[in-house]
Amino acid sequence: MTDTALHIALCFDDNFWAPAYAVMRSICLATKRRKDLNFHLCHRKLTAEHVADLKSIATEFKATLHFHALDEMDIFRSVGLKAKYHPRLTHTIYGRLLFDHFLPKTISRLIYLDCDMYVRAPIEELAELDLDGKAIAAVPDPGSHLHTNGRDFKQKWDLFDTADPYFNSGMLVIDMDKWRALKVEEKFANAVEDGTLDRIYYDQDFLNLTFRHNWLRLDPRWNLIGPRKVHQALDPAILHYTGKRKPWNLVSGVAFARLYRHAMTNELFYRYMRYRMKKRFNRLIGRK
Repeated sequence: MTDTALHIALCFDDNFWAPAYAVMRSICLATKRRKDLNFHLCHRKLTAEHVADLKSIATEFKATLHFHALDEMDIFRSVGLKAKYHPRLTHTIYGRLLFDHFLPKTISRLIYLDCDMYVRAPIEELAELDLDGKAIAAVPDPGSHLHTNGRDFKQKWDLFDTADPYFNSGMLVIDMDKWRALKVEEKFANAVEDGTLDRIYYDQDFLNLTFRHNWLRLDPRWNLIGPRKVHQALDPAILHYTGKRKPWNLVSGVAFARLYRHAMTNELFYRYMRYRMKKRFNRLIGRK
């Protein structure tokens, strides 16, 4: 790797191969430093067809892809699969808490992105950001109190203070040296063992506990949460399609839906739609 390398990490399973592809391709389309891009794909089992789709990013843009199979990691099997499970998020979400386990120690700056995102600005603007001595940079989450304190904002006062700032973890700029020094992987294992993870909102709450007062607040344009069409006028840098409205739905009402479809490519967009319809039908008839 050269000093000009841009390192981006995604975590997903086979159900999100097409959105992962769309995130990567949107990054490639928004920068002129395509050959510097290093995508670290932290994944569960993928079909050969879907791997080929992902690898086409390297062919089209000369970017570099690194595949990191979670199910082949002892730490994921022994800790990640024991953590609290969510039927939509699955255990895959905990893969990023193991970055120190499988990423090269030579990486000093890493950008993490959720797979329900669309990037419109050069990713190097985040890679070259001055973190002002903080371990990570992120965007505040407008739903923080609901995540951290539940009903009446008092269920988890022993863990969270409602006056503390809270970030959305869908986009993180990470100083990997500071991440390693904090021993995130070890803290995660302890949180699973002592039951803390069972009380909180999965990995996002865990990251907010771990990096409390140790994160740089970024402008919301770098993680615009739940964007609708009216938000296009804000010229967001990264859109984060949280909630049920997704740009890969045929009718979504979200910002830049048409551009997203072209970033995913029409061929993959409709193939992904058929894939999801088939899975939904199989669930209805009780077929796995």
